[in-house]
Amino acid sequence: MAEARDNVLDVETLSIALRQDDATVPIVEDISFSLARGEVLALVGESGSGKSLTALSLMQLLSKELAITKGRILLHAADGGVTDIVGLGANGRAIEAIRGRRMGMIFQEPMSSFSPIHTIGAQIAEVAMIHEKVTREEARRRAAELLAKVGIPDPVRALDRYPQEFSGGMRQRAMIARALICGPGLLIADEPTTALDVTIQSQILDLMRKLKNELGMAILFITHDLGIVAQMADRVAIMYSGRIVESGPVRDIFRRPVHPYTRALLEAVPRLGDIDRHRKIRPIAGSIPNIFDVPQGCRFHPRCPAAQLPRCAEAPPPRYDAGRHHVSCIHGAEELGR
Repeated sequence: MAEARDNVLDVETLSIALRQDDATVPIVEDISFSLARGEVLALVGESGSGKSLTALSLMQLLSKELAITKGRILLHAADGGVTDIVGLGANGRAIEAIRGRRMGMIFQEPMSSFSPIHTIGAQIAEVAMIHEKVTREEARRRAAELLAKVGIPDPVRALDRYPQEFSGGMRQRAMIARALICGPGLLIADEPTTALDVTIQSQILDLMRKLKNELGMAILFITHDLGIVAQMADRVAIMYSGRIVESGPVRDIFRRPVHPYTRALLEAVPRLGDIDRHRKIRPIAGSIPNIFDVPQGCRFHPRCPAAQLPRCAEAPPPRYDAGRHHVSCIHGAEELGR
């Protein structure tokens, strides 16, 4: 793990809950991870694992029914200053100054973040005008430069087009441009290529790698696709039912997965040569538990082929560490010690 002074982000024991009547229902519990400058961390898991909620919480974009109940989100500035995002709250000038300026975010479907009644140029330029108080002309100039950088042809004319006039891939490129116009140190990408075909997906991933290297920014990449993780990420954190169950360098996790859930995810991924080698793709039986009916102990134990009952159902599993490889599983000590 990078030294603290090199980190852009430190998330410490973050917990998120659903407020319902007079009760709170935990959804994400005790999530901790860090992200260094120039690094890509992939947050991976099935739908319902809590990875998108974790991403939204970093910018205080949770819906009003959800609340951060514990933990810190520490954003590090280049000058050494540290801001706890949790302490800023979800509204007000302090958090508005962070969003877009120090942290950018791109989503799975760009039409959900672009207004159809304003031009692409106006919506990109607005971010620079708000955060950096530049003139409209300067903001448009920067917007055109970024559109060119992300590969949109004839960027000056593109400024005056509307989102619905762009293809899906071009809209995604424009959304990346808007997220980067103020040069944030951290980019959060929430399933940014899921809705795209394979060719366009590859182009967007190549673009993100190129921009990350040019700008030196950190990327938190939210995905369920382990193929993308292998292409994009330096480290990976595997989430299941609101908890991180295993994390470490991508090479270590892919070569020696320890948690049964991580192994199951990898076994469910088709690979080149599967047909010739007669490798069987094994889907994971069952599904992520409902947030209102979460199992006691290890939350994966009802689906786990290596579960030891009643031990796995009685208490949360211990965490074991081997260098930068971490796993929460009763088999962790034995597996990491090999």
